[in-house]
Amino acid sequence: MKLSGKNIYRIRQIVAWIVFILALAGVFGVFYGIKIFDVQVLPLVQKLVIDFSLITLLLFILLFVVTFIFWRIYCSLICPLGILQEIAGFIKDKIRKPRAEKRLNFPIKYFVAAVVWGIFAGGTVFLIRYLDPYSIFVSSASLAVLGLILLGVVFVAVILKDRIFCTDFCPVGAVLGLISKVSLFKINIDESACVSCGGCEKNCPSGCIDFKSQTVDNETCVKCLKCLSVCPKSGIKYGITHKKTQFNPKRREFIIAAAALGLFAGMIKVGIEIKDKITEKIKDVILPAGAVSKERFLNSCLNCNLCVENCPNKIIKKADEEFGAVRIDYNEGFCKFDCNKCSEVCPSGAIKRISKEEKQKTRIAMAMINSDKCTKCGECSRVCPTHAIIIENGVPVLNASKCIGCGACKNSCFFHAIEIFGVREQKTI
Repeated sequence: MKLSGKNIYRIRQIVAWIVFILALAGVFGVFYGIKIFDVQVLPLVQKLVIDFSLITLLLFILLFVVTFIFWRIYCSLICPLGILQEIAGFIKDKIRKPRAEKRLNFPIKYFVAAVVWGIFAGGTVFLIRYLDPYSIFVSSASLAVLGLILLGVVFVAVILKDRIFCTDFCPVGAVLGLISKVSLFKINIDESACVSCGGCEKNCPSGCIDFKSQTVDNETCVKCLKCLSVCPKSGIKYGITHKKTQFNPKRREFIIAAAALGLFAGMIKVGIEIKDKITEKIKDVILPAGAVSKERFLNSCLNCNLCVENCPNKIIKKADEEFGAVRIDYNEGFCKFDCNKCSEVCPSGAIKRISKEEKQKTRIAMAMINSDKCTKCGECSRVCPTHAIIIENGVPVLNASKCIGCGACKNSCFFHAIEIFGVREQKTI
C-alpha cells in the first residue's frame, strides 16, 4: 500500500517526537539508554578528533551515508533544536496563518560556517557554544542562563522568519546542505499534478519552494515534509528523482566559495590565538575523570551540562565567570568511587570514555590534611576508597601516591581539616 503525503508527514512527526522525548529524558538523567546525543553532528566530529574510537567512526560514517541518501533528514528527525523549532512554528501557525517565507539573498550561512568551523579547527569550541544547535538545546534544557538566552533568540527568529536559523545561521546545517547537493532522495514538484495553488510555498518553513517555477531548493530544505501533507493533488514527491540536474556554478558562486574557504583558513589562526588566550586564564579547578587537563577541557567542553544533570551526587557544576566550563565542587558532596556516569553521557569527548576501573585509578585532585585542625578521629581513613589515608600512631597520614582526589575524606571531616586541590593534568596512579 502506497503511503499518502499526509501519512508520511505524520510518521516523520511521530519519530521526531520520540527522539525529542528521549533527548529530554537524557538531559534530565531520567533515561539515557538510547544515546540520541551520540549522533549529534558537531559533538560527533569533535569526539572523532579528540577521543577516537571505532564506534565513533562508524557513527560518523552512518550519519554521512544517511545524509547522502536521504538528505538533511537529520535536521527534522535527530536534531532536538530543530524539532523544538518545529513545535514553536506549529504554535505560531495556530495563532496566525502561515505565510511564504522569503530567504536572505546573501548566502551568509557559508561565512558563518567558515568562522565557526575554522575556529573549531584551531582547537577551541569557544564560538561553537553559541551557535551549535546541540549545545543550545541541551544547555537551555538544563536551565543554563546562556542556553536560555540563545534559545530565546532562536524562538524570536522562528516568530519572525520561521526556520531561518536552520537555513542561514546553523553551521551544521550549512555542511549538511552541501552534502545534500548530491543526495539521492530529494523533494520535487510533479509538474503534471501541480495546480499552482501555492500551498506548498506558503507552508514551507524554510522558504525553499517556488511554486511558480515549480522548483525546490533541496540544499536549504530541512525535510520536514510539511509540503507533502498540504498538497491537495499529491504534486509534491519525496524520493529518488529521475530529473537530470546539471552542476553549472556561476561566477558569483565561485567567488563566494573562494571567499568562504579563505575565511575558514583565516579563522583557524584566530582559533589558535583564542585557545592560547583561554589557556592563560586557567583557574585552579577540579575536573571530572577523563577530562585529561584543564587546557584541553576548557577548549573542548560544549557546556551542554549532560554531566551536570546526570551526576548522582550533583557535584559537577555549570560554567560560570570563574571557569568557562563545567567543574567539580566538593562543598556539597564527593565523587563516588564506583561511578563513571559523566564519562558515559559526554557525547563530545571532552570527558573521555573510561571504564569504572580506569576512573578509580585516575587522579583528578590531591588531598591535604591540616594537622592544626585535625582531631584525629580517623573518619577520613575509614571512608578513603583507595586507602590513601592510614592511621599512624593515632594520626591520619596521607600517602600521596594513592590519592585520586575523590573528596570522600573532605566530605566526611566535620572540622574542615582536609582540603582538595586540583591537578594540572590527570594521571593514572
